[in-house]
Amino acid sequence: MDAYDEGSNARHGPDVSSRPAPPAQRGAPADSAEQDVPPGPPEPVASPGPPEPVASPASLEPVASSASLEPVASPASPEAVAPLASPEPYPPGESRTGIAALSPRHQVGVALALAVVAIGVCVHIGMTFLHVAPPNTVTRAHGKAVDDWIYPEFEQNWKLFAPNPLQQNISIQVRAGIRGPDGMTLTTGWYDLSAEDGRAIDGNLLPSHTQQNELRRAWDFFVATHDSENRPVGLRGSLSESYLRRIMVLRLDRDDAVRAATGGSGVIERVQVRSRTSNVTPPEWSREKVSMTPSYRELPWWRVPQDEARGGVR
Repeated sequence: MDAYDEGSNARHGPDVSSRPAPPAQRGAPADSAEQDVPPGPPEPVASPGPPEPVASPASLEPVASSASLEPVASPASPEAVAPLASPEPYPPGESRTGIAALSPRHQVGVALALAVVAIGVCVHIGMTFLHVAPPNTVTRAHGKAVDDWIYPEFEQNWKLFAPNPLQQNISIQVRAGIRGPDGMTLTTGWYDLSAEDGRAIDGNLLPSHTQQNELRRAWDFFVATHDSENRPVGLRGSLSESYLRRIMVLRLDRDDAVRAATGGSGVIERVQVRSRTSNVTPPEWSREKVSMTPSYRELPWWRVPQDEARGGVR
């Protein structure tokens, strides 16, 4: 054992160094040693030398290194551990993001905008439900308001699930009266716009909604609001005429054939629309006999307003 080992019963105070006492003071009580020994100059720091021998495992206190000046705390008096402070819910240095970063005035504006959007969505869903629902008390009293909201942009129907699907091919064709630079009016031939859409869709993995449905929906809208003599029925008849006419003017203005026929300098004065209806060929196993002769329905000439003729409908 080390010669300076004092055993496990040595007393240690908070101010007493853990260095072993000199042999002259061995055996003296700890209290008297503190009173009799006058304070002297601090002991010089010993230069680091060879490592001291390791204490025996039987020793309960580790032997302090001679090069260390810091006291080793006694196991009998552990230092008090300060409790960890609870983290603040919102650190003062963290920046706010999203709506919370806005000023109160802007937050109120955003809340009002979201409320208006939510109300609009709810109204649209309610109108769509009333439109597709069976006739009821609300639709009988406010059916006109529902139709004005739905038509023509948000029209709903059940043709996809119809038990008797369409068995006819309907093509929409148009021709135009174009005034040239010399003042003469030239009438073009018939342009099959449905055939042009069909060629654009064929082989196209992502055809546009305009190519698939614009002409078909516009023609269905016109037929539903006109009688067999092409006279408008109700207030929506004039709206369907204007809608179909504007589509024709836009298509003719973009058609390369029309620009080539007029030299690119003509102005569309009037348009005429017709439909070509032909029956779908029945399957081979069917005994049904149908006529394959197409039928035509020609509409009267429509004069094109100047703002539409000059591209005002774009």
